[in-house]
Amino acid sequence: MQPVTMYTGPYCPYCTMAKKFLKSQGISEIKEIRVDHNPADYAEMQQITGQRSVPQIFIGSIHVGGFTDLYALHQRGDLKNLLEGETE
Repeated sequence: MQPVTMYTGPYCPYCTMAKKFLKSQGISEIKEIRVDHNPADYAEMQQITGQRSVPQIFIGSIHVGGFTDLYALHQRGDLKNLLEGETE
């Protein structure tokens, strides 16, 4: 399984939904980076993703986006392959 990293914030319902969804897909470990704990982490997230909102989810080195992007990957049937490291 590819490592999952997620930039999150406090009181973020989409962050909570993303974590629950990933756990339902068999992901037991998520590296969570709370952007409210360190302004440098927030700046890094913005620089890497071009986004200001959380969650921002990475599977391996691939930036997936937010929760709706993650769920869309699942709906298309592409999430499992990405999690298993099978990308085209």
